Amino acid sequence: MISKTDIKLLTQKEPKFDDIFCSLRATGKQPKGMIKETQKVVALARKFNNEVVRPTVLELDQKLHQDPEYLPWEFVKKANEWGFYTMFLPKIFGGQGYNMPSFSPFVEEIGSVCLGMANLIGVHYLGFATACSSWNARVIKKLCFDIVTGEKSGNPCLVSLALTEPSAGTDVEEVELMDKGDISCHARKVEGGYIVNGNKIFISNGHLSGWHILIAYTDLKKASENTVMLAVKTGTKGFSFGKIEKKMGQKACPASELIFSDCFIPDENVCIDNQDMAKLSKSRQKTNEQIIAYYFGASRAGVGAFGAAAARGAYEQALQFASHTMVDGRPLIQYEWCQSMLAEMYKNVSIARLTYMEANYANGMHGMFKLLQLKPLYYLLKFLPQIVMDKIIFPFLEKPFATWLLRKLCFDRQLDEEFKRTSGWSSLAKFCGTDAGMQNCHLAMDMMGQTGLRHDSRMEKCFRDAKLLQIYEGTNQLNRLNLFKCLVANEKQEALMFEE
Repeated sequence: MISKTDIKLLTQKEPKFDDIFCSLRATGKQPKGMIKETQKVVALARKFNNEVVRPTVLELDQKLHQDPEYLPWEFVKKANEWGFYTMFLPKIFGGQGYNMPSFSPFVEEIGSVCLGMANLIGVHYLGFATACSSWNARVIKKLCFDIVTGEKSGNPCLVSLALTEPSAGTDVEEVELMDKGDISCHARKVEGGYIVNGNKIFISNGHLSGWHILIAYTDLKKASENTVMLAVKTGTKGFSFGKIEKKMGQKACPASELIFSDCFIPDENVCIDNQDMAKLSKSRQKTNEQIIAYYFGASRAGVGAFGAAAARGAYEQALQFASHTMVDGRPLIQYEWCQSMLAEMYKNVSIARLTYMEANYANGMHGMFKLLQLKPLYYLLKFLPQIVMDKIIFPFLEKPFATWLLRKLCFDRQLDEEFKRTSGWSSLAKFCGTDAGMQNCHLAMDMMGQTGLRHDSRMEKCFRDAKLLQIYEGTNQLNRLNLFKCLVANEKQEALMFEE
């Protein structure tokens, strides 16, 4: 027999039970309605693939190869017509309110046909998730209002995340690296707001977005303690677009340069700054780390789903090739070496999916999705009449108390081990999924030979698209280090991080 005390003590030793069985712990906690929602989301994505993505993917890729500055507004407007830019916005802020974890299977479906088109939808939610990580109810509501209005009017309003700088990529994604990096985007506090100077580069969907969630710094030497998050609307004086990068893959999704020259951002568009962080129970650096963990905890799981999509797209192309290609009078799929390769590829897809789902379970219990997946709130928002939303909920979100309450719940009450768990699992999902995507692309190309090199085979495009997944949202090297920091080094005092 074993006592309850022994159970608690033994399961708290490394690897901790709570760290390695997120899905088991989440099963009874998450609302059952999420299952049917996710099933509907997957079906919608498959229908969209059949009617929109698959018929146009090669034509759009060729058009962008010829003209890298072409902006695929037609596709964006089509996605907008299907309601994809409001689908995962919470109902409490005016969106359709599909559960956020279902976003990952959604982008896996779209991405299995075209990662670039999937990114045209998915990156919008990266920008939105970053704004949400400030837990500023008033700003989030403002963004959602414009997105919903854009859907109704037929003029899509997308949101981008402006984070990467010319001399600082991974440096701006870890608080331990910020003060060592060459950070240059400066925000100076003035009466009524901030004046921003600096450039951001490789900003996905930049030229297509109506709002940009800008991460800037009031002190470039101590950026980890002086981060400010600002919502910048396209057309703001002092803000302009620079070049569009000429990328190898994911051409459909533009990677933009954003230029800020004495750009004034009013206080009403400040998501969170030093003054706000000073009111919280943790240090400014720790709060900054929480913010990063919130938005990367959600977004890296999404990139893991992109990785699963790449792995699946390659697998499906290889499977089709093996089924229709004859070798010595027999279909290629009848040869055991081919069957073993296809089994390996199926394994890679499955493992990538399992890791991003596990990361989403962690987010549902401890990260960005936690509040919306509480059963009472989930079902309340699902069935609450719209008139109650309009008359009571929406006006409440404008009040400072709403932001204070959200920050109290999400910053002050979040434990260190909770945001480490979500951050660690999201990094695992990111590098596991994207490495699996690249591995399957290699296997498919090996199997298909010269056929795979042809543009009309779709395989060479999948290969080009997949490589970028290992680089953005934190390189896979950085994500391995973050996993080590969050889930491996907890009880190893001799393990120093980012000291080299």
